Amino acid sequence: MGSKPRLLVFASGTPTGGGSGFEKLVENQRRGVLDAEIVGVVSNHKNGGVRERADRLGIKFRHFRQPHEEYMYRLIVEVFDAEWVALSGWLNLTKGLDPRTTFNIHPGPLPRFGGPGMYGHHVHQAVIAAYYGSDITASAVSMHFVTEPKGPDDYDKGPVFFSYPVVLHEGDTAETIGARVNAAEHEWQSRITNLVVHGGIGWDGKNPSSMWGAQLNA
Repeated sequence: MGSKPRLLVFASGTPTGGGSGFEKLVENQRRGVLDAEIVGVVSNHKNGGVRERADRLGIKFRHFRQPHEEYMYRLIVEVFDAEWVALSGWLNLTKGLDPRTTFNIHPGPLPRFGGPGMYGHHVHQAVIAAYYGSDITASAVSMHFVTEPKGPDDYDKGPVFFSYPVVLHEGDTAETIGARVNAAEHEWQSRITNLVVHGGIGWDGKNPSSMWGAQLNA
């Protein structure tokens, strides 16, 4: 048997918390749901929630200061000898990474609820506003490949390969839908990541129509 796929996680978290998606990936890797080696985790907070979880879980941690130079992203991937990069709550533009092997999880439907400023609570607020405007009936957990940005606001533009609807209900708030979306992220991220790193989902890195194995509206 060959070695397991080597996966590096980028997770911003906050100065005092966050990183639950990263921890769930580790838990599911140890349970056998994710058949990969998590070689490390990167955060732009030196001593934040991601660092606390990494230390507790025994995962190598690296502080990464949001550099603008694309070679720094490539360098940190090389330092960990990673084959795959999972962005799990990473809030900065990535540059210089292979779009075939770099992917992100997003807490809302794409492309409508993506782009600059559309992360976490901001996504849920926009989704709830659209719901009460009778414009949508569900939020979603989305996963997409990460393409090279063409400008400073070029977030969430790569092809979507997974979308799981999270139905909205009368009385929902940004907080209640956020909790359900987060639960769905924890349920699905490891399973879909496992498909990606073992070749069940992929693309050529250039043409979205080359994608195979997409699980849309799962």
